Amino acid sequence: MQSIWQHSLLSLVLAQMLSLGLPAQTATPPPLLVELFTSEGCSSCPPADALLREINGTRTSSGQLIVGISEHVTYWNSLGWADPFSASVFTERQNAYGNKFGLDSVYTPQMVVNGAQQVVGSDRNGLARIFKKELDQPIQLQVHILSAKIVGNAVLVRFSTTAEAPNPKGDIVAVLADDTARSSVARGENSGRNLTHVAVARSITRVSMAKSTGEQEVRIPLPSSFRDSEQHHVILFAQAPAHGRVLGVDSASLARLD
Repeated sequence: MQSIWQHSLLSLVLAQMLSLGLPAQTATPPPLLVELFTSEGCSSCPPADALLREINGTRTSSGQLIVGISEHVTYWNSLGWADPFSASVFTERQNAYGNKFGLDSVYTPQMVVNGAQQVVGSDRNGLARIFKKELDQPIQLQVHILSAKIVGNAVLVRFSTTAEAPNPKGDIVAVLADDTARSSVARGENSGRNLTHVAVARSITRVSMAKSTGEQEVRIPLPSSFRDSEQHHVILFAQAPAHGRVLGVDSASLARLD
């Protein structure tokens, strides 16, 4: 597989667009939700983890904001190293995508972009091609987080939605995530390695139905894994039914109210 370190993803996307003679975008394109299914027990995953660290929170040359999530799956846990960030809910979510995409089996590392296209998580060129294809997708629903704060044992998120297409249908899904996480792996394929992750999902919850326009406030239980000494954020996105296309996404840091 070609090295992912040779060229930056943003430069690659720009070069592809220029070579294809694509017109300049006159409006900010919708953001990209990039879900990385990964495991500390998989030796192929660290390059994908590094790629997500590089692109998370940046914009492509076309202005697409990249919102990343690291979702650690459980099926590597019996092979020498139990990933401390893994949870069955992320394995189940990946399985649902596997069925949707008609895959013979799930695998790591895998990236799913906007719930619509998938690629090997370390395939920089393939990811750039997907980003370019997503430029053709119209904005369906604007999602904006107005406030996000930890109150007691819950997270209160107030947000607004604005429809850009007639009657968008879907669920509002909230992910609570650690900004960064580090781990020293003692066994398994990555034994002896110190791994760093970004946007590490700690919980994923369907919180409401998507509304065409308006404001909502939702209460999300605080994961027991959250620590006061760490930085956290919330990712909120609208997704069409049956793990369909992501209609809109936003993220915000969490503030704690004493």
